[in-house]
Amino acid sequence: MRLDVRRSGAAVTVCGIVLAAGAGTRYGGPKALARNAEGTPWVARAVDTLVEAGCAPVFVVLGARRDEATSLVPRVATIVAAPEWADGLSASVRAGLAAASATAARAALVIPVDVPELPASACARVMAAPTADALRQAVYDGGVGHPALIGRDHWQPVAAQVSGDRGAGAYLRAHGATPVECGDLWHGRDVDRAEPQIASCQ
Repeated sequence: MRLDVRRSGAAVTVCGIVLAAGAGTRYGGPKALARNAEGTPWVARAVDTLVEAGCAPVFVVLGARRDEATSLVPRVATIVAAPEWADGLSASVRAGLAAASATAARAALVIPVDVPELPASACARVMAAPTADALRQAVYDGGVGHPALIGRDHWQPVAAQVSGDRGAGAYLRAHGATPVECGDLWHGRDVDRAEPQIASCQ
C-alpha cells in the first residue's frame, strides 16, 4: 500500500477514514466521483464533515478510477491507495486501518463516501468516548447506520476478520458495539443508486 501523504499528523485522539474505493456498480460509477446537486464532490463533503467533527488526520481510501478521484479530495486529507479494491469493501477497510495505525490516534471514525448528508453533529456524538477499546456505532431510530468508531485495540482484529465485500459490521455486532442514537440529527440513509435530483456521477 502506498500513501500519498499531503499533511503530516501530530498526536491525535480520533482520526477519520472515508471509504471511497469501490466501483459503485449499482450506482453507475465510482462514488468517489459523485457530486451532490450543488456540484460538491461527495468525497470533499465527507472530508469536511470529519474535519468539522474534530477528526485529525483524515484519510480517504481510493481505488477505482483513483487518478480522477484524487483531484476531488481536499488537500487537508491524506489519500490512501487500496490496490486490491476490486476484492470488495474489506480491502478498503484494511487499507484505511493500516494508514490509521501509523498515527497516534486512539480511535478511528469510519464512514463510507455515500452519505453526503451526514452531519458533523452525528460524527461528534459517536466519537464522544474515543478510548482505545471503543466500539460505537450510530443508529437511526434503532436501525444501524454510519459512522462507526473503532478503537485502536480493535484495528488489527477487524482487519483480520473482514473479507470480500463485507466491512466491519459483523465484527461490531459480534463484539457488542455501543449503539448511539442519532435519529434526531439525520435520517441515516446512504445513497445506493443515482438519483438525478440528488446526485450525479462524473
